[in-house]
Amino acid sequence: MREYLKFYIDGQWVAPATPKTGDVINPATEEVSGRISLGSAADVDKAAAAARKAFPSWSQTTREQRLELLLAIQAEYNRRLPELGEAIMEEMGAPSALAHGFHVGLGSGHLQTAIEVLREFKFEEQRGATRIVKEPIGVCALITPWNWPMNQTTVKVFPALAIGCTMILKPPQLAPYSAQILAEIIHAAGVPAGVFNMLQGSGAVIGTALSTHPEVDMISFTGSEGVGVQIAQNAAPTVKRVCQELGGKSPYIILDDASFAKNVAEATAIMMGNSGQTCSAGSRLLVPQSRLQDAIKAASEAANAVTVGDPRGNFAMGPVVSKGQYNIIQEYIIKGQDEGAQLIAGGPGRPEGLNKGWYVKPTVFVTTNDTVIAREEIFGPVLVIIPYKDVEDAVSIANDSLFGLAGYVSGEDGETCRAIARRLRAGWIGINGGFDFHGAFGGYKRSGNGREWGEYGFHEYVEIKSLLGYA
Repeated sequence: MREYLKFYIDGQWVAPATPKTGDVINPATEEVSGRISLGSAADVDKAAAAARKAFPSWSQTTREQRLELLLAIQAEYNRRLPELGEAIMEEMGAPSALAHGFHVGLGSGHLQTAIEVLREFKFEEQRGATRIVKEPIGVCALITPWNWPMNQTTVKVFPALAIGCTMILKPPQLAPYSAQILAEIIHAAGVPAGVFNMLQGSGAVIGTALSTHPEVDMISFTGSEGVGVQIAQNAAPTVKRVCQELGGKSPYIILDDASFAKNVAEATAIMMGNSGQTCSAGSRLLVPQSRLQDAIKAASEAANAVTVGDPRGNFAMGPVVSKGQYNIIQEYIIKGQDEGAQLIAGGPGRPEGLNKGWYVKPTVFVTTNDTVIAREEIFGPVLVIIPYKDVEDAVSIANDSLFGLAGYVSGEDGETCRAIARRLRAGWIGINGGFDFHGAFGGYKRSGNGREWGEYGFHEYVEIKSLLGYA
């Protein structure tokens, strides 16, 4: 049983202003795995004061001083990789290989990327007689989700530290363990008091207090569209900068060529990874109408081959994060059936033999782009296949969405893939499996208004000052 009952504020582990705890449920067992303290507005006040007090000195540190801290964090992070993997597996149900692999590896990747970017980042440049200076924006509130806990946390914390900001991290209530360990890592690395602060609690309480707080200069939020809208409204009276990475319903276009069946199978398997709980997941699989039956065969076989079970076992997919999330996904699956979509794999209920834990069947429908299951983010292992007539139709269907976070194109004709990728109205386009920690990540339309990853993530944490007549 884990107990994390103190917050990290001003360089110390402190008790909350008002004692209140919440249980954390292991989604694989439906049993309580630990307790955390639930903070209040008074705790936010304390953390904001500490961050504000630390900002003048931390913002004036040198590039070399901040690099030294990031390198110390890297050494400590690497030392505690096994503990982070165990925490992620326990808090949100990721299978062991995924938790100890890609989950913690994303944190490592973002840390290394922050180090690389900081070494070369241009904080000042001369343009004629004017000096352009990039300075840290101030006190930042970082609000993170539960689905990729290390990825979403490190992609905010490390650029903010590198730029010279101070911060308050609010981790997800459903998956708080790995963030607690990260706070221990940052403390052990020697972060100055007040530069990094962390407190746990509900989004309704802590998120609201942060987004309305006069001492917070910037909010970086990853989560649902509805919460993002509320945060932006809360932040408006104090004119905070708000960087948001929200939902997605991303298209995955498969071209008609000799690799078609293989690409359909790979796209289906990727969709089921992390139990489908990925904002950038290619949840709309677009295939040529003439190859629909081949797509049905390849996708159904791939979905049925995904093994589901205990995260500590040798399974490809674990549970979804909570009972609430499970129920939402079940409602969407039933909605798909009610809409008349063709169910070709999975369906309602738990997989056979799994009577405990929030396990969902890897599910695939064939439908059209105007159905609810094709337009709304399900955030579970539910893939919809949508046939297209030609490339023009594929691009039209892909862009016919309120979201624009990501998109994917797979095919042997690289020129055609690149041409399609340029026409997709989304911020993160994968061409034949491309991946880059230095590529900008973020969305168009209702998928958000900021960018993370690489150098582009650094820009969210800077103010730009013009020194006229400097030369």
